[in-house]
Amino acid sequence: MIDSQHLLTDDQMRDFIVNGYIVLRSSLPASFHQQVYDRTLEVLDNEGNPGNNILPRVPQVRHIFQEPAVRGALTSVLGPDYTMHSHRHCHINRGHSDGGGIHKDSYWGYQKVRSHRNRWAMIFYYPQDSPEQIGPTGVVPGTHTYEHKDSWEPISAPQPLTGEAGTMVLVHFDLWHRAFPNLTDKTRFMMKFQFLRMSEPTAPTWNHQQAEFPGGNGAGQRHRNIWTRVWDWHRGAQSTLSADGDLADAVSGLSAQDPQERVLAADVIGTHGAAAKEHVPALSQALADDYEPVRLNAAYSLGLVGGSGLDVLSQSLASDNEGSRLAAGYGLTAAGAASQSHLQKACASPVDSSRALAAFAAGELGATADVDTAKAVATLATDRDLQTRCNTAEALGSLQAHAEVTVPALTTLLADEDGQTRFNAAYGLARHGAAAAPATDALVRALDDENRYVRNHSAEALEQIGTPEALRALTDFLNVSRWCPITTKDSTF
Repeated sequence: MIDSQHLLTDDQMRDFIVNGYIVLRSSLPASFHQQVYDRTLEVLDNEGNPGNNILPRVPQVRHIFQEPAVRGALTSVLGPDYTMHSHRHCHINRGHSDGGGIHKDSYWGYQKVRSHRNRWAMIFYYPQDSPEQIGPTGVVPGTHTYEHKDSWEPISAPQPLTGEAGTMVLVHFDLWHRAFPNLTDKTRFMMKFQFLRMSEPTAPTWNHQQAEFPGGNGAGQRHRNIWTRVWDWHRGAQSTLSADGDLADAVSGLSAQDPQERVLAADVIGTHGAAAKEHVPALSQALADDYEPVRLNAAYSLGLVGGSGLDVLSQSLASDNEGSRLAAGYGLTAAGAASQSHLQKACASPVDSSRALAAFAAGELGATADVDTAKAVATLATDRDLQTRCNTAEALGSLQAHAEVTVPALTTLLADEDGQTRFNAAYGLARHGAAAAPATDALVRALDDENRYVRNHSAEALEQIGTPEALRALTDFLNVSRWCPITTKDSTF
């Protein structure tokens, strides 16, 4: 059990939700980080980049993740039972490089509907001093909710994450980032490790003091409804809407030429909840705005208004406009449990995008989803559409309260022809823990899958199941796949 003094504060959680990152400091001595740097340089010079095997090749790094500050931050954001993902990488920025291009990370070449909720995070670790001149990673604060660069390029720019050796940054997986140019002679290393949430939040897991989203510290008003809904999700509770701003002025602002004015207007309307129901047509038009932040705020506002707003969102899942479809999925999530009848109906839609996004949004409901919603999503395990099956495999992992429905469907998806669907299913079974025991035989077979992440998530699931049968299979798998961190081509035994 982590000491509560190492958990994040309300203000730190606010900063993570709004900005998508928070800087952490190591308490280990400088000599430790120098040892990691030297060992990393040796491995890369002699063997090349070990990719996912950076941890067994530089095993000292494991001590970083045992530090109280790191465990406390990860617990605060991902819950106390978080786990480290098997994908990890050492990013190299050699001296006098031009740096890298701005991007969001893909999921190892795969794509998914990116969640605004914090189920997936990364830690960036620098084993050397990293002033701006050495080319640290730079991030664009607050961009983890945006798919497209033009959503933030007019108003923001990458900020370098600098610090002394041992600096770590906890980062939302979807944050836009890049490597800055390295103007020095020294090679810069940044080790990236990923961490996953294993259970849906039912109560705050940080040093929580206030129910209302705190705001302040430059948070601004750009996406208050998004931030508040993420805050509430972390709390396992829903706060009362507080109307903010003049409703008539906000509706008028939806027609402004300035996109930033439209962004704020769409957000204000949502704070009025059901009182704004007569303005659903105006929000419906904003759902097709050519500026992504407006679409997002309009979608959240439609979800918060409810009633006919949910009808608009449901219909928009089948829109010809890809941006409107995606925003509608987020909006139905914002509505919470009130959206369930709409999602259940959409799961039976003849339109592929409606089923795919309904599965995503239902999974986002997590602990608030009822058994009928779980059943509707489970029927999609054999859907004809690949994206629908992939979203379904991920969504079912969040519906842990209905294992009698979800575990059989996840077991079916574990044998899907698509690799991403299979590793989503394996991770979903891992999130079900002991309740996934009926899938043990299928998980043991999956240890031989051609996809490394299907294997690794299946191993995690067997550990979480924890029965003697599951642990024997896991031990056999680990005995075959284990590494010796001091074996090299020059020292083979």
